Amino acid sequence: MRGESKLRRRVRRAGTPEPGVPVFGIEEEIFITHPERTSLQSLYYLAKLLWRNPRYYYSHSDSNFARRGDIRQAVMGGVELSTACHTSVKNLVADLAARRAEFSTVCDDALLVPLGHLIDLNAPTLTCGMHIHVGNLDNSENAYAGLVHFLPLLALLGANAPFASGKYFGKSYRMANSYAIGPLRADPWYRFQDIIFARRLGTIEIRVFDPVWDLERVRLIAECILSIVTSDRTYELDRGEYNRLRRVFVREGYTEEMARLYRELSDLADVPEEMFARTPSDSVRELFGRHGLIDTYSALDNAYRNNVLEARRLPSMKAQPARAAMGLASYYIVRLPYKIRKVMSEW
Repeated sequence: MRGESKLRRRVRRAGTPEPGVPVFGIEEEIFITHPERTSLQSLYYLAKLLWRNPRYYYSHSDSNFARRGDIRQAVMGGVELSTACHTSVKNLVADLAARRAEFSTVCDDALLVPLGHLIDLNAPTLTCGMHIHVGNLDNSENAYAGLVHFLPLLALLGANAPFASGKYFGKSYRMANSYAIGPLRADPWYRFQDIIFARRLGTIEIRVFDPVWDLERVRLIAECILSIVTSDRTYELDRGEYNRLRRVFVREGYTEEMARLYRELSDLADVPEEMFARTPSDSVRELFGRHGLIDTYSALDNAYRNNVLEARRLPSMKAQPARAAMGLASYYIVRLPYKIRKVMSEW
């Protein structure tokens, strides 16, 4: 796979086994709200994290902003933290848990909201995703085809954006509408689609997932990916079938066609069927219906921090404009050269 040698050199320096042993990484985006909206204060928390461990977080964190007309709803998008490379799913999830714990300590007076799209907005450029990278593969093309085959089903494990403008949309507004993902194209290197060959890292990057609070779901997603890419099956790439099913799973979720894929996946991975039939977005829909916006965000914050999906007493959240200026100066501007290089390498 083009660019894969770059990843393999990095992996060997980290003491990873020879090529053919899958290597994983996660980029997770979440919203920071005060309490119902994002703000440029998010950059202040990223700055605190960066200067706590600049060697790591200079390249393992990022910020996102609204585009075009969505700026009228909010300027600040989600923030991103990423793990290191791992050959073990257990270590991958443990790394993600450590990133969450560290971020929680520097962000104690705001809400950390793992959602693909905020409930009361309607903004395709204000979305958050969970991107899973897998590389160091013997046959990347077959692994890609296999992942495409099962992705309509796997997406349900991480579907978590049920609302737009306060109205129920389906399993994931983000999956259906975000500018950053979309139906598969003939060019698998094109950046803004659900699964790609990533130019910068030389990995297969699965971009379709929304962020989810439940680390057990993250583990199951990674285990399914591992089972697919290490299978001895040969897969035929069918972008048209994926794109057809995509129109179904983003709204309807677990249909009979998904059940057929589940029966096929069961030969490779041991995942309870209920994990696909009941998505994280179902829990968010129930929370919002019972408790409203702020308590839903509070419950998601508690789940992100403590793995408890229950609203808790909110911290004081006074607007502090000076923090935005501090964040711009000590985070965004400091990282701007890296961000420009990163964007150029991805295209």
